Order: sequence, then C-alpha cells, then structure tokens
Amino acid sequence: MAPNPQCAALAAAKDKTGKSSRAASTRADSLPTGLSYAAIAEKIGDSEQRVVEICTGKARPTEAEFNKLAQALGIANVPHTGVHATVA
Repeated sequence: MAPNPQCAALAAAKDKTGKSSRAASTRADSLPTGLSYAAIAEKIGDSEQRVVEICTGKARPTEAEFNKLAQALGIANVPHTGVHATVA
C-alpha cells in the first residue's frame, strides 16, 4: 500500500475531488481522490517514486515540481514555506 501524503493542502485536494471518484480509489496505490501516485506522476511528467517522495515529505520539490503538482491537483495559493519549501 502506498504511503499517505503528509501535506494538508494535498489532503484538502483529495477530499475535494474524492467524493465523485470513489470507484477509482479501490486500488492499493490510489489516493482517496482516485488519483494514484502514478497518475499524478504522469500528469506532471515525473516518476511515481519522485511523487511519493515529495507527497510524503521525504524529498522537497523544485519550484517547477511544486507548481506542476499544485496545478495537477487543483491547488492554488499554497505558501512556499515550512513543509512547502522548495529547493533550487
């Protein structure tokens, strides 16, 4: 089973879209939105492992990765401080 994301903004995005796509979330590697880490990775053009590392807080995203993730998940106005800090 894939680890749960640690970001509050990501959790909010999951909850917002999860109500209409529960059927897709039956796979073990799926987020409650029905979007698996693999699907998110495909949307942003990165590897599934990298997405898991970023979403679980094991790695910090670059500014470009952060923006792609936010866009893919429909998240806006997320501060780039604390757990949302990016690397160069």
